[in-house]
Amino acid sequence: MQRSRPPNPAGDRHWRGSARLAACCALVFCAMTLLVDWDAETLTPPRALLWLTLSAGVFAILLPPRVTAGPGWLAVRGPVRRHMVRTDALVAVRQFSGASSHLVLRDAHGHQLELDPRVLVADPLLWHELDTGVRRSVERGTLRQGTEVLLRLGHRIDGETAQAVLRASGLS
Repeated sequence: MQRSRPPNPAGDRHWRGSARLAACCALVFCAMTLLVDWDAETLTPPRALLWLTLSAGVFAILLPPRVTAGPGWLAVRGPVRRHMVRTDALVAVRQFSGASSHLVLRDAHGHQLELDPRVLVADPLLWHELDTGVRRSVERGTLRQGTEVLLRLGHRIDGETAQAVLRASGLS
């Protein structure tokens, strides 16, 4: 009898392109600073190391967090740490708006993560995994705060998905 493996987790489809852009920006920054320093005839090994270090910092700042989801969990991996919550045991969901809107999810085990809601809007598979887990949390009675935030986000995602389908079919 053959064992069935669990399905691959859903991941942010646009992350690789964003990571590639971050790497290109860091490489261009490194090349430009080294060229300017070399042209001014002030390039020394310590200065080259400084430019390489600053380029690595630019890459770390521009690299977006990687979001993945599977049955009952959602994870956000940044350059240093990985945060994971159980979506089937969520306790609270909050949305903070301002310069950068973000969702904060907290589960019954005390884990918490932050993510940009645009990632969920851009990737329906991630939204589906989160929504499935949220429904289980509501059924179990653990989710006490934030259902209205998720309803608004769900309506927004459904609306944008419908518009994308209409545009692709030529009806809009």
